[in-house]
Amino acid sequence: MKMSEQTTGHTATDVHSYARPTEAVARHLDLDITVDFDTQTLHGTATYTIENLTGTDHIIFDTRQLAIEKVYEGSDMQETTFSLGLEDPVLGQPLIIAVQPATTRLTIKYRTLPGAAAVQWLPPQQTAGKVLPFLFTQSQAILARTWIPIQDSPGIRITYNARVKVPPVLLAVMSAENPQEKNNTGEYTFRMQQPIPSYLMALAVGDLQFRSLGPKTGIYAEPATLDAAAYEFAEMSQMLTAAEKIYGTYRWDRYDLLVLPPAFPFGGMENPRLTFVTPTVLASDRSLTSLIAHELAHSWSGNLVTNGTWNDFWLNEGFTVYFERRIMEELYGKDYADMLEVLGYQDLQHTIQELGPASEDTCLKLDLVGRDPDEGLTEIAYEKGNFFLLHIEQAVGREQFDAFVNKYFNTFAFQSTTTDLFLNFLEKELIKWDKELATQINVDGWIFSPGLPADVIKPTSSRFASVEKTFREWNAGKPASQLNTGSWSSHEWLHFLRMLPDTMSPQQMAELDAAFQFTSSKNSEVLAAWLLHAIHNKYTSAQEALETFLVNVGRRKFLVPIYKALLATPEGKERALAIYAQARPHYHAVASVTLDELVK
Repeated sequence: MKMSEQTTGHTATDVHSYARPTEAVARHLDLDITVDFDTQTLHGTATYTIENLTGTDHIIFDTRQLAIEKVYEGSDMQETTFSLGLEDPVLGQPLIIAVQPATTRLTIKYRTLPGAAAVQWLPPQQTAGKVLPFLFTQSQAILARTWIPIQDSPGIRITYNARVKVPPVLLAVMSAENPQEKNNTGEYTFRMQQPIPSYLMALAVGDLQFRSLGPKTGIYAEPATLDAAAYEFAEMSQMLTAAEKIYGTYRWDRYDLLVLPPAFPFGGMENPRLTFVTPTVLASDRSLTSLIAHELAHSWSGNLVTNGTWNDFWLNEGFTVYFERRIMEELYGKDYADMLEVLGYQDLQHTIQELGPASEDTCLKLDLVGRDPDEGLTEIAYEKGNFFLLHIEQAVGREQFDAFVNKYFNTFAFQSTTTDLFLNFLEKELIKWDKELATQINVDGWIFSPGLPADVIKPTSSRFASVEKTFREWNAGKPASQLNTGSWSSHEWLHFLRMLPDTMSPQQMAELDAAFQFTSSKNSEVLAAWLLHAIHNKYTSAQEALETFLVNVGRRKFLVPIYKALLATPEGKERALAIYAQARPHYHAVASVTLDELVK
């Protein structure tokens, strides 16, 4: 096994943070901020309880797009000196604060700058209700520093309390204990007792209502969305029960969801106690709820045991995809989970081909020095990580593997770990210096080598076999309207759409659309897959739907392949640039930074 020398204990060198937690580290945050929709800024104070481990005369926080006004030391608020280092376009600036060896409390008075990358300010027309504005933050990977001065590394965990002042017509919620209804003052207080990494700091403010879905589960949404969301996510309590059955007690008290406006750049964000989720999963048939199983699984892999650096991102996502599929198997059976494995394998193969089979970016352990860690958020971490864990499960058996994973979660609970620490734990607890088993598991081939090992499990699906038979019937000339598709889930439709040839005649496109109403589909997964065919085949009947989708949906997973397809031809590029000019103000910075590179 290849081992790094960077790891000491549970603290790894994080090239994406200026903080030096082995010298002086924050342990608790008291946040007191006001949300100003008129100026589109947050302002207030961040008060830290710190531990000076080495008697150093300074402590370093990460900042980007922040105005630091004053810094105070101690409970008596004695002003202290600070400086900001050189600015890096990705990392921002180090905030270097003078401290005494005995200093335990610092208060930073600050405000965000307009355009702070984590914060999305939505005007009323971009919300479901169309009357009141909305705000949400997205801190992963290193954007927490754009709305809070913070030691912004996944290897550093803090507890926090917060007081947030918002317009009284709006409700504020955070990744913490939350209110369930508005008050008359617009002041809300929050508490997160379990230590969390900075990327799980989250805030949303809007015209929100809450509805309980079970003893420990519920949903926040705008009134116009609440009924649909409550129906879609009605099985959350069963998911929580299934997850606990596999990997033990849920340790975050409540598991609630917040349905955000469509500008949210991800499918979901696993903020503890309150997952942020895209409305693009509201398919009216509960067929896209594996995304919720994924975010719930993060309550163990990611939130409970966290990747120590972004080079170890697969430890978050590989375990989470594996656990998500186990939850879905527990709830809906192996046939259902098999469909998800096949789709995931297809996504993984596509990503490997796109990056290049020999690319170092297809290794599980990444090297993101000098790069935005967002570049590591690919299907490699998610799906290659998952298939590595499936490979281990196959080698030792599910019962033994579950016992190992349970011990891993319990051993590193509320801590950060790294690839090296995981591999040491794997050797000690599972391989146990068995050379034959070590060869079978093949750590080097999976973690430190590009592409996929030859012995990767290639998943199959009996339900997809039926879809493939149906596709062959259509391909042989059977009219689309006569195909037997009545019981298909979103996953079966997606598999069918992926099987369609790249080039189809106008008659074939029109026939499929007439039979299955793809262009008017309310299922975002199905519609996005269809729009790619529409672009490739210049299917003009879908042009309006394409533009509407790109202007209204901010989920990066959908936007990137669609814009890439448009940009592949001169006429498509012209159209893409025109749509992007209109749509870009609606996108979160996580999406627009990626898309800016594509369209330039």
